[in-house]
Amino acid sequence: MALNPSDSSRSGANPEIALLALAAGLGVANLYYAQPLAALMASSLALSASQIGSCLTACQLGYALAMLLLVPLGDGRERRGLMLQTALATSASALLLAIAPNYPVLLLASALLGFSSCLPQMAVPFAVALAKPEQRGRAIGTVMSGLLTGILLSRTASGFLAAAIGWRGTFVAAALAMAALALALRARLSVQYPPEPLPWGRVVRSLPGILLSQPLLVRHGLIGAFGFASFSVFWATLSFQLAELGRGPSTAGLYGVLGLVGIAVASFVGRHGQRWRPTRINAIGLVSLALAFAVAALAPRSLVALALAAVLLDAGMQGSHLTNQTVIFGLQPELRNRINAIYMVSFFIGGASGTAAASLAWELAHWNGVCTVGGGFALLGLLPIAWSTPWSARELPTTA
Repeated sequence: MALNPSDSSRSGANPEIALLALAAGLGVANLYYAQPLAALMASSLALSASQIGSCLTACQLGYALAMLLLVPLGDGRERRGLMLQTALATSASALLLAIAPNYPVLLLASALLGFSSCLPQMAVPFAVALAKPEQRGRAIGTVMSGLLTGILLSRTASGFLAAAIGWRGTFVAAALAMAALALALRARLSVQYPPEPLPWGRVVRSLPGILLSQPLLVRHGLIGAFGFASFSVFWATLSFQLAELGRGPSTAGLYGVLGLVGIAVASFVGRHGQRWRPTRINAIGLVSLALAFAVAALAPRSLVALALAAVLLDAGMQGSHLTNQTVIFGLQPELRNRINAIYMVSFFIGGASGTAAASLAWELAHWNGVCTVGGGFALLGLLPIAWSTPWSARELPTTA
């Protein structure tokens, strides 16, 4: 059954949005399986923290590149087929990573896995097209809740799976999950055509012009980049800090569960966020990120303090990120995939920068350096808010 994006009121949309939430969660999980396993993978392949950090960074940069080259295709070609192909490519990339024998192959496989894991950023515009304008925030919140669940539980799942079947077995399981998801997308998701089919080259060439014409996109891209940089600093190095405390990957994975509070935040902001000014929600989120690192720095050997930091981190990140997406998806409906692509490129360049900075900070100053860098990124995210029109009610479009 074909679906035009303008037909957002038909029955059956809710089950499809639920499937899109599942797709977002399973897709994004591939970016985070390695984080609690970093110390284990380094030991297995005799790699340094900076080498493993470069693999994590390559994964995020691959994801950012996919935002430029793959996600915009959703504005120019049939979207279900694009999502199906992307899921299968992710499965193949995870298998390659699982059999990586050395650092060069691991680095390449990490980049390919990141590049092919852009399914969540195809799922969000797909869901927006299914929803009525007044339900856009709820639809985004549903898919983002699935995405957040994937981020958080991926760490927990990979921690426990690695303890049972090793880190390689963990990525084999990830490959099987993505293959099963591809079958579900083919069976349950409607065909969805863009308003106007466009060739790939024209879609990509249009991105700079869209960026220059959308000041709100620039502002929220910067806010998202600094916020995700801060978020990535913590998770890229937590397993090394826990290893120094005598804890293994399963403990690192458990910290992902604590961040489930972020799901409640995403759902709440999705339902009610359009009533509040985006600058206020963004500011609260970034301050929460900075406080997380303050708590972690004050009690670096306390598992309870690190747990509290994880809660503050995930709640702040998801509240700010969902607010950014709600704003940008209200700009121009016919450009949703490309607007989302530009935003997510900025977002993951920020994440990659945070991961790279975290690895360097760990090697130079260990946990104190990590907390200083992570808190600094969060505070930098407040600058685009300070430059904006103070508490402008015009920032948040409510119709699409």
